[in-house]
Amino acid sequence: MPFKLRPSEDAFYVLFSRAAQNLVRGAEILSELGLADADIPSIAERLVDVEHDSDAITHELYNKVNSTFITPFDREDIYRLGSLLDDCMDHLEAAGSLVYLYGLTKLPVLPREMHEMVEVLNQQARVTAEAMGRLKSMKNLKDYWVEINRLENGGDKAYRMLLVRLFSGEYDALTVLKMKEVADELEAACDAFEHVANTIETIASKES
Repeated sequence: MPFKLRPSEDAFYVLFSRAAQNLVRGAEILSELGLADADIPSIAERLVDVEHDSDAITHELYNKVNSTFITPFDREDIYRLGSLLDDCMDHLEAAGSLVYLYGLTKLPVLPREMHEMVEVLNQQARVTAEAMGRLKSMKNLKDYWVEINRLENGGDKAYRMLLVRLFSGEYDALTVLKMKEVADELEAACDAFEHVANTIETIASKES
């Protein structure tokens, strides 16, 4: 049997999977903004709860790193991956909360491009959660980061088109400022998912 320098510590992979599944929950809740009878206060409240769950998972991961002598891969990469997964959730929660706090629910509908960005985030979350099941083996991950990059490009396009719409004169200046902040959080979430994928690509390269 070949000697393995690094242990097969399943707890880390379980925590990464839990964090990614939490992102799926958050993105699904955020997508309820597109429902005709959306309960915005409930959406915002549930996103806060999921964000707290994400924080708890991240703290559990950090404690695990600090109490483990030899980790499955570099400690710095474990910290970074855990932090970036948490960043994704922070931006999802912020976007939902701002829609509620800014009273944007008084609009007849939110811009179509905003819903397109939320759908991109839904897809990114699902793809990320699926990829976590392959993290332990470090195999067949290239299609994951390629797909995340493709989705992020789609999110960028929707974001640019949203900005064009916001500054077209369709909305009053104060509404534009409010929706721009929401759009920025959605765009930051798209970027955060790509940062997760880039980190996993780096880890896979180191471990290959």
